[in-house]
Amino acid sequence: MPMQDTVERKLTAILYADVAGYSRLTGQDEEGTHRVLSSSLDTITTLIERYKGKVLHFAGDAVLAEFASVVNALTCAVVIQRDLKVGNEEIPVERRLEFRIGVNLGDVIVDRNEIYGDGVNVAARLESLAEPGGICISRSVLDQVKNKMELGYESLGEQRVKNIADPVQAYRVILAPKAAGIVVGEKKVRLSQTQSWILAFTVLVFVSIGTIAIWSGYLDSDKPGVLALPAKPSIAVLPFKNLSGNLEQDYFSDGITEDIITDLSKFQDLFVIASNTVFTYKGKPTNVKEVSKDLGVRYILEGSVQKTDRKVRVNAQLIDGGTGHHVWAERFVRDLEDLFALQDEIVSAIVGTLATQVDAVERERAMRKDTNDLAAYDYLLRGREYRSRATSAANAEARRLFQKAIELDPTYASAYVEEGWSYVDMVRFGWTAAPSDALQEAHNLAQKVLSFDEANASAHRLLGWTYLKWNEYDLAAHEFNRALELNPNDAESFDALGAVMLYTGEIKAAIEAQETAFRFSPNQPPRSFVHLGLAYYLAGRYDDTIRTMEQSLGKNPDLVVHHVILAAAHGQAGHLEDAAQAATKVRRLHPFFEVDSFGSAFRDAADRAKLAEGLRKAGLE
Repeated sequence: MPMQDTVERKLTAILYADVAGYSRLTGQDEEGTHRVLSSSLDTITTLIERYKGKVLHFAGDAVLAEFASVVNALTCAVVIQRDLKVGNEEIPVERRLEFRIGVNLGDVIVDRNEIYGDGVNVAARLESLAEPGGICISRSVLDQVKNKMELGYESLGEQRVKNIADPVQAYRVILAPKAAGIVVGEKKVRLSQTQSWILAFTVLVFVSIGTIAIWSGYLDSDKPGVLALPAKPSIAVLPFKNLSGNLEQDYFSDGITEDIITDLSKFQDLFVIASNTVFTYKGKPTNVKEVSKDLGVRYILEGSVQKTDRKVRVNAQLIDGGTGHHVWAERFVRDLEDLFALQDEIVSAIVGTLATQVDAVERERAMRKDTNDLAAYDYLLRGREYRSRATSAANAEARRLFQKAIELDPTYASAYVEEGWSYVDMVRFGWTAAPSDALQEAHNLAQKVLSFDEANASAHRLLGWTYLKWNEYDLAAHEFNRALELNPNDAESFDALGAVMLYTGEIKAAIEAQETAFRFSPNQPPRSFVHLGLAYYLAGRYDDTIRTMEQSLGKNPDLVVHHVILAAAHGQAGHLEDAAQAATKVRRLHPFFEVDSFGSAFRDAADRAKLAEGLRKAGLE
């Protein structure tokens, strides 16, 4: 006998909109933010009604609406974002009220003029995946609108979202007219028949909104301590040698190296070792096979640069690290004015040689330059070199050079981002008496870049870092996830995302993000060891915590936080003598250390309590 259905259900298109960073904006100007919000909600309500939708619910800064037509729902979302963008043009970037919108087509329960169920929940989760001013849709929506609207779409992969059992296939809506009809990121990699020896590689698509892809076989189980090759073509770009006969030209060859790494990193179907790791090989004799083994990559790119007043000469060779055989080699001689085209030519040659077929939109995105001014580019490279010296005076000079680059090209995104990181360095290294002001400057610069270049991964990472320092963890996670969509090889974004997951109590995700960061960049800074060690600790993996902390202490023996974590781990593991020794070092390095003040950044009280428990077992108070 069939069961009697006691509830009313229907299939409907759901639009969910919410303000990005509303609590921060309210904290800055409660009355002004409320006025702008009221005006924005009036605009949204009018547009929903115009496109034959129905507003069902307001919740503070959030709006829930339904439509009988999926096309109408998405059209309305697009018009909302375009109209609000126009309204924001006269408002300073840091004060703008920007909505995220999620659109889903799903089955819902109807009760007293409200709708409930997974269909609504998915729309709300899609909204959280959208960038400020952007729209995110589900696969069910895409299937209905793909050939009916002048829009493009970028696959974000399957997202595991809170309180939804099955993964949600999510897509970012691309409003640019040139992307109309294109779905980016779904095309599978097909390898050239002439290079069938690469067929052993499979594509591991990195999408990290809400989850982190796990590198299967982080270590080769058959050969302990040996990194397994990633499931995609993998490469390390060694620092290009400066053959100009002038050490002052090192900044130029280093800059070429960094930019080639950056361009390659943006390809979803390549695994690229981070620059901070490969630069540890600079100026040292290297054995390609050993480097390949140490970094766990198949290919090594090495080369040299010689720059004169008018010409640039680049020698580059791609080597199979397993055999030592040359896969590709080329010598380039170009006018200095053709430098950017030369970099693109080298990257294209590498991608083509590795038989990775890249969608035209993906290729254009990955190789897009943000300036055509060589003088501005030279200021940027000089500024990077000064910033790398890590002194207060050099940092100030770096900022002056970045500003010179911006004077020459006011839309030079990389120069704004680098200037933003110089302010971050002031906070990190204590070079300012007003860290809050420096942090705000970094935040403003990131927002400025994103106002004219939303697809700038470095700007998203910079913005995320400011949110992380403000303990705005949800906003930080969104920015780091967006950075990883745009640059799936970004070790620093994985590291930062791992910190967010750690502080919010998502320990498994924190470990996965941190381990991935270390895979891309084995030469991680001390803070990364701290994040990974704390994540292992909160997961109850005390031996892994001890191993991680001791590995870092071998290079940085006087970092007190490492000894703090080591003391807690030994305490929990019952290694009382080792715990006491670590506690003694903590007291020597930090005589005023207090257990209750450690771990205040953790959102979950249980995590804070677990840290305190281990420290007290070690004898600290």
